[in-house]
Amino acid sequence: MEFLKPLTCEVSCTKTYNGGNREDMEKLDKLKKAIYLNYQHHWIVDNMPVTWCYSVPQKPMYCSTGFPVGCYINQKGQQMGFCMIPPEQQKEDTYYVYNDLELVVSYHSGKKEDWGSSFQANGGRIISVKVYPRSSTQCGKSTSMLQISGKQLGSNEKIQIPYTYSVTFVENNTTKWGSRWDHLLESGPDSNIQWFSILNSLVIVLFLSGMVAMIMLKTLHKDIARYNQLDAGGSSDDAQEEFGWKLVHGDVFRPPRKGMLLAVWVGSGVQVFLMTLITLVFACLGFLSPANRGSLMTCALVLYVCLGTPAGYVSARLYKSFGGEKWKSNVLLTAMLCPGIVFGVFFILNLVFWVMDSSAAVPFTTLLALLSLWFGISVPLTFVGAYFGFRRRSLEYPVRTNQIPRQIPEQSAYTRPVPGIVMGGILPFGCIFIQLYFILTSLWSSQLFYMFGFLFLVFIILVITCSETAILLCYFHLCAEDYRWWWRSFLTSGCTALYLFLYCIHFFVTKLDIKDSTSTFLYFGYTFIIVFLFLLLTGTIGFLACFWFVRKIYSVVKVD
Repeated sequence: MEFLKPLTCEVSCTKTYNGGNREDMEKLDKLKKAIYLNYQHHWIVDNMPVTWCYSVPQKPMYCSTGFPVGCYINQKGQQMGFCMIPPEQQKEDTYYVYNDLELVVSYHSGKKEDWGSSFQANGGRIISVKVYPRSSTQCGKSTSMLQISGKQLGSNEKIQIPYTYSVTFVENNTTKWGSRWDHLLESGPDSNIQWFSILNSLVIVLFLSGMVAMIMLKTLHKDIARYNQLDAGGSSDDAQEEFGWKLVHGDVFRPPRKGMLLAVWVGSGVQVFLMTLITLVFACLGFLSPANRGSLMTCALVLYVCLGTPAGYVSARLYKSFGGEKWKSNVLLTAMLCPGIVFGVFFILNLVFWVMDSSAAVPFTTLLALLSLWFGISVPLTFVGAYFGFRRRSLEYPVRTNQIPRQIPEQSAYTRPVPGIVMGGILPFGCIFIQLYFILTSLWSSQLFYMFGFLFLVFIILVITCSETAILLCYFHLCAEDYRWWWRSFLTSGCTALYLFLYCIHFFVTKLDIKDSTSTFLYFGYTFIIVFLFLLLTGTIGFLACFWFVRKIYSVVKVD
């Protein structure tokens, strides 16, 4: 294509499939499979995706960033994929290839004062490129459909598919070049629903969070006042009967089992949290626009690599407060464990791409570059952070820990570990599942996600909800004289990742039409990476909130 040079019925190529040729039959079967599974073309012109626009119910036009390879009418007369074949011309068990394309390029000519030094007399800026696919044996004629039978070709049969295209240029000076993405971002069929659902979710979650905060502040204030009143001359029997969280003050800061692993996970969670927060801030400010393809992932990776210092620092300080002395193991696990799990799963998925000879496979040189970033930047920064963390004085707790552990009484059903953890993930998940639908749709259905402002608000509400839920359940467990809050605080809010995984399964079953085993494996492989990082994120939020809460309440109350 050349700018401002229209083309009519240009032949790109003509593909011939001979029935007696085994290689041709294999390629024809691949083409049929691509049509059956609703494969799509994705083209880019001047950094703009070529869009395919069509009418949808209750909306004038919807523009998609891809257009289908073709459509298939099965033996029952049902359409597989988006079929633009008139009903009277549809045949059962027949494939239709969209081989004739009409491209309409809209451009903004502009004025010299708008362009500045880059002005050209015959120049322009491309606003949009729209495609109108047809199935046709003759270019430009929609009456003669190019049909491929679902049956195998005979040895003497052959099929010829001419691939043709036409290009038309249309001047459009009403749409500014800076607004050329608007028709893509605002044409989604779910735009109105998304605005209403997100606002509704925000109101509900803010209301619930306010209730939790109010209950906690009111109850705690009353507890602390009564405790201090009893210390001034009241009856200690009443305190033991009614208020159990003060009774475990000698055990509440007892180091947990597998303390090193907890410290490593919290340190990695801090790294993921800061990466997510800074990436969303950049996205809200417009630095990560859809025009810069891959900028979001690049920003996230660079930030994750550069935030190794906070991870090492938090992990080292927490591990040292547990009384740990194996600082070398702690640093190595912080730098290697969580990134190693993610990279290992990603490498296995990439091997599948290599075996399937997919264009989505990451080149080997890119993998080497990722390893260089990991071992050359992230690991040394983690060691630096751990060095400063171990150099600092150990965290001081407001109460001393008894030498002999206190016996934990029999717990009720809702204060036992598993029910409490499972209940803790419901409320945080409730504030993200609406936004989650649009994120998964953008990931797996080739739709653009651009509402980063709403996503940032939902992220802040997720942080608040995870914190308040973990604190509330931690308070109930301490009142039940169960002082094992370290791991429970991490897993309570981290259980949101379990509901995320279940929702991804629901999305896979109800919204996606994936029947291939390899694609299924890839979907759940990438889902595992997302769920694992989300576990680190939400678990760390809940743990740090509970850590602050427990230190705060035991520093306020008087303990002999």
